[in-house]
Amino acid sequence: MTHNLRPTGSQRTDESLRTRWLRACRFHFVPTSVLPAVLGSIIAWSRFGEFHFRNFLLVIAGVSINHLGLNMIDDVFDYVHAVDKIHVNGKNPYTGGSGVLAEGSIPAGHMLAASVFCLLITIVIAIYLTISVGWLVLIFSLIGILSSVFYTVPPVRYGYRGFGELGLLINFGPVICLGAFYVQTKSLAMEPFVISFTLGFMMWSMIIINEIPDYEEDRRGGKLNLVARFGKKTGIVLYIAGLIGAYGTILLSVLLGVAPFLVLLAFLTVPIAYSSCIVLREKYSDVVGIIPANQVMIKVHMITGMLLIIAYLIAGTFL
Repeated sequence: MTHNLRPTGSQRTDESLRTRWLRACRFHFVPTSVLPAVLGSIIAWSRFGEFHFRNFLLVIAGVSINHLGLNMIDDVFDYVHAVDKIHVNGKNPYTGGSGVLAEGSIPAGHMLAASVFCLLITIVIAIYLTISVGWLVLIFSLIGILSSVFYTVPPVRYGYRGFGELGLLINFGPVICLGAFYVQTKSLAMEPFVISFTLGFMMWSMIIINEIPDYEEDRRGGKLNLVARFGKKTGIVLYIAGLIGAYGTILLSVLLGVAPFLVLLAFLTVPIAYSSCIVLREKYSDVVGIIPANQVMIKVHMITGMLLIIAYLIAGTFL
């Protein structure tokens, strides 16, 4: 079963056009791109004394706009593949896309055009930074852009083949963080590469917990991510494994002398993360009941990223 790219016109809402597009953009997920970019830039300043404000702003703009394009292009092709539908038993706002296409609130063709526009702006920024900084910017940018496009776009659709979680771990960890670091320093280093896996693993956990409520729809639509392949209970294990990987990265980076001890501040989010595990174990079969756990995971990622950034700001200022 597939959908074409024309609006049905039968399920319009009373929302303003602006509100519909705000929902389509799903801004609440954009910090997952911004935080590793800020972290890589701050590590460059804190540990290597390099920081170029204009390049920093361009990187933040690039990853943010690319993420908006990713959100919308995923919406379009999940809708085309009949993965995203109207949720008669309640809608979890953190899973299953924005819902505007299934409602007919925005024509799929318009959203596809908007996503292409976002990706074109990202390419322009990438080309400028490549010319002004170095050719490795182009490599990092191509990895990020192509990963965004082919997450759901045929014929690759790696998000449908069980590789999406790993792709997000790598892209929202090392690729963005190390790329932002390179833009500042024109070099690569072990520290931003290692510490970036903290946010990468948290992104893994975030996508896993967002896939659990969509288990049935993903299987029907052929979106065989790890949860759809192995089940919701395995999803709980994968979610917890991602959190262990994130906090384990912080601890090992300090023990091995890769990162300053101040990054241990990020362990302040452990109790919050643990609370999400409790909710998940109790509500993993409840599409609406699991919402607090989805919300907490977003908060854990954001607060952890901010604490890492604060740690490096303190280290750069006083140590």
